[in-house]
Formats: sequence, structure tokens, C-alpha cells
Amino acid sequence: MTEIPGTAAIERLAHDAIRKLPKEFRDYLADVVIRVEEFADEETLHSVGLTNPWSLIGLYHGHPLGKQSIWSSGDMPSTITLFRRPLINEWRETGAALEDVVNHVVVHEVGHHFGLSDQQIYTIEDEPD
Repeated sequence: MTEIPGTAAIERLAHDAIRKLPKEFRDYLADVVIRVEEFADEETLHSVGLTNPWSLIGLYHGHPLGKQSIWSSGDMPSTITLFRRPLINEWRETGAALEDVVNHVVVHEVGHHFGLSDQQIYTIEDEPD
């Protein structure tokens, strides 16, 4: 892919990444909404301790599975948001395939949906295959 992908292309790649996951994981992701925005807004950046909008590529927002309850009616669905411009920047800087970059970010955010911390996800990512 040589042209700069738009929001719809990034969203399509994110849904493809979800479809590649094993069924036992996908079953728990049916209600998770995928969104693509240009950049994180100031409030979102502040909520994760960042100030530079280029430094946030993806974000999970919601209650991890282990903390969800039937008594939480009225809650918004869990979301995975990808920030298009920083994602494109990462793609260009790393030289990796865009599909691989999107897949990496989506899988990372899915980890948060399953209750994993950033440190736990990094540890899993660093393990040899």
C-alpha cells in the first residue's frame, strides 16, 4: 500500500485483525466497537498521561471483561479507537506493512479488553514464539 489510507481503510484493517483472532477470543469481542479518529483529543491524552497527540496510536475504553456486570446497564459499549495520523506515522517510520501495524495495535487493545495491563502485554509480546 503506497497511498495514504483513509479512515475506512484503517477500520477495515482493524476488523480484519479481529477476524484473524481465534474464535474463543472473537466471541468476547462481538460488542466491542472499532473507531478511527485522526488524533486523540486533549482530554483523552490527559487521561492516559500524554501531551503529544502523535504519541497515542490506539486506545481501549471500557470495562475489561472481568469487571463487566449485568448490573452495568446503560454503559456505553467498549471501544477500541485507532488514531489514524499517528498510526500512519508509525507505519512510515517502521517500514512495516500497514496491516501488521494495525494488527499489532488492535491485538494490544484487545489485551486490555481481556484485563491485561500494558506491562503484561509487553511481556507477552517480548516472549519468543
